[in-house]
Amino acid sequence: MRKYLALSKLDAKVEVIEDPTLMALQGPRAMEALKNLKVNVDLDKMPFMTGHDDVEIAGVNCRLTRCGYTGEDGFEISCVDDGPKVFDALLTQDFVQPCGLGARDSLRLEAGLCLYGHELEETILPVEASLAWVVNKNRRTGERANFLGAQHVLAQLSKNNAPKRKRVGFVVHGAPAREGAKVFSDGKEVGIITSGTFSPTLNKPIAMGYVPTELSAIGTKLTSQVRGKDVPIVVEKMPFVQPRYFKVA
Repeated sequence: MRKYLALSKLDAKVEVIEDPTLMALQGPRAMEALKNLKVNVDLDKMPFMTGHDDVEIAGVNCRLTRCGYTGEDGFEISCVDDGPKVFDALLTQDFVQPCGLGARDSLRLEAGLCLYGHELEETILPVEASLAWVVNKNRRTGERANFLGAQHVLAQLSKNNAPKRKRVGFVVHGAPAREGAKVFSDGKEVGIITSGTFSPTLNKPIAMGYVPTELSAIGTKLTSQVRGKDVPIVVEKMPFVQPRYFKVA
């Protein structure tokens, strides 16, 4: 990061903060939970993907960002000191419950969000992952088309070089198909599951994975293998559950 920052003309620096605490407070009552702790910012005027430094939560100085990798409204709370004090203060409210990464990951998948090491890695380009929108149009031509990996990404964005595979969502009609499960079409292996779980919101198994572009249309019927048995899967529109990111009225 420092290497490429030095090559840029940005007025920015990298600062390493030792042993910070990071909490993700997610869910439809996340704002209520913070308001009950009387934070010193107006949360009603804080839309999704904005943040503030020097926010006092339970007497602790924090950085508060309205984000979180779940599709729900929520906040990420970063504290250099006394993070457990904020955690305990949040849990004094009976509608706030602690959860692990597995619970949060089910919401990540319901929202159709990629996870590095699963839907994203060094061999997967943004276009294949249905993330072409992250490449701003003013970075696709001219002198600004010089970002890392531009040669490969811009090649796939051209009309004459569409990707051969595509990230899609699946509804699984059987036991959940997990990461690494193979995808088949008419008995031929054609793709792979990258994330899979049981959706608590939809009350059925869902998954994401990669298939050839010609098999990526909504409604395409395929199969996967779970514990050696064929399980029907159907390509489904994502997100599986509509996100509820907060917008200022």
